[in-house]
Amino acid sequence: MSNYKFIGKPIPKFDAPEKILGEAQYIHDLKRKNMLYAKIKRSEYAHAKIVNIDISKAKKLPGVKAILTRDTNPAKNFSIGFMKDNPVIKYDKVRNFKDEVAAVAAISEEIAQEAIDLIKVEYEPLPAVFSPEEAMKEDAPIIHDEKFNTNVLPLNWEISHGNLDEWKKKTKYMVKSTYRTTWVHHCCMGTAGIIAEFDTYNNLTVWLPTQIPFLAQADFYDLMKALGLGDKKVRVIVPTIGGAFGNKLDTHCHDFIAIILAYMTKRPVKIIFSREEEFIGMVPRQPTIIEITQGCDENGKLTFREARALLDNGAYTSWGATTPSVMFVPMSSLYKVPAIYFKATCVYTNNIYAQAFRGYGNPQATFAIESNIDELAKEANIDPVELRLINANEENQVTPMGLKISSCGMKKCIQAVKEKLKWNKKRPKNRGVGLAALIHVGGAARIYKSDGHGIMLKLDDFGKVSIFTGAAEIGQGSETSLSQAVAEVLGVYPEDVTIIRHDTTVCPWDVGTHASRQMYVSCKAAVKCAIEAKKKILNYSTKFLKKELLKKLKDKAEEKFLNLTENPENLDIKDRFIFLKDYPEKKEYYFPLDKMLRRIHFRGNKDGDMIMTTYFFEPDTDYISPQSPKGNMSETYVFACHGAEVEVDNETGKVKILKYVAAHDVGKVINPILLKGQIYGGIMQGIGMALLEEMILEKGKIMNPDFFDYKIPTFMDTFPIEIVLIETNDPHGPFGAKGIGEIGLVAVNPAIANAIANATGKRIRSLPITSEKILEELKN
Repeated sequence: MSNYKFIGKPIPKFDAPEKILGEAQYIHDLKRKNMLYAKIKRSEYAHAKIVNIDISKAKKLPGVKAILTRDTNPAKNFSIGFMKDNPVIKYDKVRNFKDEVAAVAAISEEIAQEAIDLIKVEYEPLPAVFSPEEAMKEDAPIIHDEKFNTNVLPLNWEISHGNLDEWKKKTKYMVKSTYRTTWVHHCCMGTAGIIAEFDTYNNLTVWLPTQIPFLAQADFYDLMKALGLGDKKVRVIVPTIGGAFGNKLDTHCHDFIAIILAYMTKRPVKIIFSREEEFIGMVPRQPTIIEITQGCDENGKLTFREARALLDNGAYTSWGATTPSVMFVPMSSLYKVPAIYFKATCVYTNNIYAQAFRGYGNPQATFAIESNIDELAKEANIDPVELRLINANEENQVTPMGLKISSCGMKKCIQAVKEKLKWNKKRPKNRGVGLAALIHVGGAARIYKSDGHGIMLKLDDFGKVSIFTGAAEIGQGSETSLSQAVAEVLGVYPEDVTIIRHDTTVCPWDVGTHASRQMYVSCKAAVKCAIEAKKKILNYSTKFLKKELLKKLKDKAEEKFLNLTENPENLDIKDRFIFLKDYPEKKEYYFPLDKMLRRIHFRGNKDGDMIMTTYFFEPDTDYISPQSPKGNMSETYVFACHGAEVEVDNETGKVKILKYVAAHDVGKVINPILLKGQIYGGIMQGIGMALLEEMILEKGKIMNPDFFDYKIPTFMDTFPIEIVLIETNDPHGPFGAKGIGEIGLVAVNPAIANAIANATGKRIRSLPITSEKILEELKN
């Protein structure tokens, strides 16, 4: 039992009331004086040369203030993306149906849309490719022929360890299979949007719901240079975000279009996507084809893992092309495997390009690994639970990738799921159970040159604390966790802490909210700040406390206790009071924190002081890239096991989830409400990916860009979920905690797939596992 006052306590999210009451300000709610509205004209072809763009009719439409095309673009051929291959306004050709060929700023959305419809574009169609296999053929049209002579991206994502051939010789049982995943959309409740505004001096302010305010600011500075404004300032303000999950982890063409139109018109410009535009204009999780072979000896010990992944990169390169860096983690380090080989190939196609999505490649990789593990268990005639327990990761392990596992509750997670599902219970023929384990980063993930996070802390004269953080709040509740952490250290209450965020001018630098890192890095930095602030307060207290207590107690003060106040090591802060640490019962010697802060501040003719501290936390990790695939990617790692009992209707193929169990090694629970909320949400999102969600593309065109035809789970699709929290008190984490934002989703797909296979005797190796696929298998 811990002695924490606030850590581990179920404190509701601080921003919940304003969201429930409709007071939160989303990008949709924001307006600026004299604001214009912009719309974008997209390509009519998957691949074509742009021959001519006629804007003559659109220019004459009353209310139109600017038209942006390749011919009017003041930023010329400015391009964005991981490899700078995506022109903001397409100038030579289009490479998918998303492509932006023109944009209009007008006094209303309706006029902007009418003007877009009046713009006529003449194209010369080109041959197109819609699968990575096609795109890799010798005679395939080259999508970026101005840069490359191949459609294969020049990113050599490859990792190996151990002698694969030698370990194959020691293998008794071996299974080779191929698994496929498809495009999955983020489906944020709040669609994408931006407001861009230049002031009188050509300084830029952008209101943008983004997970990366500081990286976005850097991207916008690049555009400012292209506009000849390299010496001007850029400020990014983040309004309340209505969902992210990774689709706001990059800057997009429409962001830069809004800025360019604002520059052209000298007026604020707003772009807001409709739901259909969100499906077409934002970018999804990338499809994968993973061929994997795993083997074990006669005792069930894994001997090797060999896998190759083919990723449909789409027409341009966003962060989706770096997801193999995280796929390395499970491929190399899920279970103890002495020999591993994994290679990922990213290929340009004329499909929509790919973006980061919760789990960042791990859900696809874990689907293949854990489905194949079940197939291997069947081949070796070993219970799937036992096979996993035999090979489970353990604490103080260094994996083939070089991951330094500190704490590890993997075995406890597997055993908990086995127990809760009553694994060995006899079931009817159409019922089955399945489980899947996972490993994921839990202490940041260095896929960028810095993985750091800055915090500033300030106490006012009334004992209230302001925390300035660069973190983007995307619904995870980081402001509540931060308040709990700071209150625990400083001896105040969580409600005394105000979190100031979402403004690059006010807040310190942060790499972005992703990789399950935010609570981990924010709390680590905040705890350091709070410790330093507390140290300053207690040091000042030794100068003033004795005198103040004498005034307060007069002749009742005892010299022994007064003398103790002259050493900061004898003092502590609790419940907003400074007190004698070894004599907490001496209430008369308690001194109000706020009064001491005023005493420190108001010092007559001497220099007063305000209690302010800063800290920049940079995790002790290694940068992972195609050039350096090995290293300790995260400060700590999180483990979990998910399991499900399902019933499959043999007549309809419908899958009913009877019970779901998710056991997670969380290090230490900071806030059980927020933690469970993340896991519940991740499970439901994973169920969508497992059973329902699929963007249907026909020759590159999205055929279901709305919620009528793109199906996601709703409240009506929920089922009994039991969450088991296993505390391992990680030595690196804040108060022993680990990051858990993504892991609720990672193992859902294989857990469900394995349960369906157990219920039907049929293995389906592609997602989503629809009723149609099940019925087709049942016929065979």
